[in-house]
Amino acid sequence: MGSWPEDVGILGIHMVVPSTFVDQKEYEAFHGVPAGKYTIGLGQDKMGFCTDREDIHSLCMTALNGLVRKMGISYSDIGRLDVGTETIVDKSKSVKSVLMKLFEESGNHDVEGLDTTNACYGGTAALFNAISWVESSAWDGRLAVVIAGDIAVYAEGSARPTGGAGAVAMLIGPNAPLVMERGLRASYMAHAYDFYKPNLSSEYPAVDGKLSIQCYLGALDSCYQTYCRKARKLSALTGDSSNDAVGINSFDAMVFHSPYGKLVEKSFARLVLNDFLSTPLERVPEVYPNLEKFAGVKLEETYFDRDVEKGFMSFSKQLFCRKTMPSLLLSNQVGNMYTASLYGGLVSYLISKPVDELGGKRVGFFSYGSGLASTMFSMKLVSGPKLAQLVSQLTYVHDSLARRTKVDPADYTAMMAAKEASYNKAPFLPTASTDSLFPGTFYLNEVDQMYRRTYGQVEEQ
Repeated sequence: MGSWPEDVGILGIHMVVPSTFVDQKEYEAFHGVPAGKYTIGLGQDKMGFCTDREDIHSLCMTALNGLVRKMGISYSDIGRLDVGTETIVDKSKSVKSVLMKLFEESGNHDVEGLDTTNACYGGTAALFNAISWVESSAWDGRLAVVIAGDIAVYAEGSARPTGGAGAVAMLIGPNAPLVMERGLRASYMAHAYDFYKPNLSSEYPAVDGKLSIQCYLGALDSCYQTYCRKARKLSALTGDSSNDAVGINSFDAMVFHSPYGKLVEKSFARLVLNDFLSTPLERVPEVYPNLEKFAGVKLEETYFDRDVEKGFMSFSKQLFCRKTMPSLLLSNQVGNMYTASLYGGLVSYLISKPVDELGGKRVGFFSYGSGLASTMFSMKLVSGPKLAQLVSQLTYVHDSLARRTKVDPADYTAMMAAKEASYNKAPFLPTASTDSLFPGTFYLNEVDQMYRRTYGQVEEQ
C-alpha cells in the first residue's frame, strides 16, 4: 500500500460488566475478617460475578454485539477479530469461532484472527495483532475488532475476594481518536509459576501470591526502563537518564493491569522509585525531598521493603490521584477482569472527566499476565468529534454499575459451590434466572450431552 495508514488505534469501545455483584463490606463480615481488609487492604468496594447463565462465550458475544450496534457498522465491515482470554471452555475450539455465529446473517466468513491466551495478557496480544494487521500488507481496508474478556473466580479462601468478570470490545482502524504510538513499546517475558491453571478439571488457578507480586513488580521495572530508553531515542533526546522529558511526567495518565487496586497504587509509586534511582545524587534533595536515605537501594531488593514502599507511596500520592486513580473505577466496582482489566482501566479514565480535558493527552499502559508476559506501551488521545463520540458512547457504564443486583455473600457462596460441582458437566441446564440480566445480554441456554452450547439473548432496548 506504499505507506502506513495514518493514526491506527481504537475507534470505539464497548464495555460489559456482570449484572450481579457482592458488596465487599458485607463479604468482610461474612468471612469474619477485620473491617477494611478487602475495601481498604485490596482497594475493592464491590465484586462482579457471573451466574451459571453466563460463560466466556456469552460475555464476549454481548460485548461484540454491543460494539457493532453502538458504532453503526455491519459485520461485513469487519475483516479481523482477535480474542484475548484465559477463561477456557474448550481445549480446541476458540471463543472467536463461537462469535462467528453473529456474522452469519451478514454472510461474512472472511474474518482473520483467533484467540490469544496467557493469563491477563491475552487482550494486549490481541490488540497488538489487530494493530499490526491494519498496518500490514495483509490489510484489505476493513476494520478489526479486539475482544478481551474473562471470568475470574477462585476457590474459597483468601483469594476469592479478588475475583471479578467483564469483557471489552474495541474497534480498530486508521484515523482513530486513540492512537497507538509507534515504537514506544517495551516488553518483558520470562518463565515463572506465579499464577497458573494446571488442573483442567477445575477453573480455579494455582497462585503463589508473594511470587506473583514480585514477578509483577519486576516486570514493571524492566518494561518501564526499556520504554524510557526507547522514548529518549525516538525523541532524539540526549544526556543521561535524569532528563526530565522521559519519566512519569511523560504521561498524562498511567493505566495498569489491576488484580486489585492497592497493587496499582504501589506500582505507580514504583515508577517514581525508578525515576528516583536514575536521578543524579546531587539532584535528589531538590527533586525528591526527604527521600535521600533511599539513594543507592537496589530495585530487586525492594519488592517487599515496607520503608521504601511507604516512602514512595506517600511522596507520589498526589501524582497518583491525578494520573492513575481515575482509571480504577471498574477495578473498585467490579474487581479483577483478568485480560479485560487493563482496558477497563482505560474506560474508567475516559469517563472520569469532561472530554475537552482529554484531547492531546498521552496515556501509558502496563499490561501483565502471569507466567509471564508484560508490555508497557502508550496511546495519544486526539481532540475532535471522534474522541467526543467515543467518550459519550461510554457514559452508560455509570448507569450499568448503578443498575446491578446485589447478592448476599451466603447466596454467592452457594452459587459458586453449585458452579464448582457442575463444572465441565454434560448435559447441563443452568438454574439461575435471566431476570436480572441487562438488556441485550447473551446467556447460556444449555450444554447438551455432546458438550455443545446454545445461547439466547435478553431483548434489546
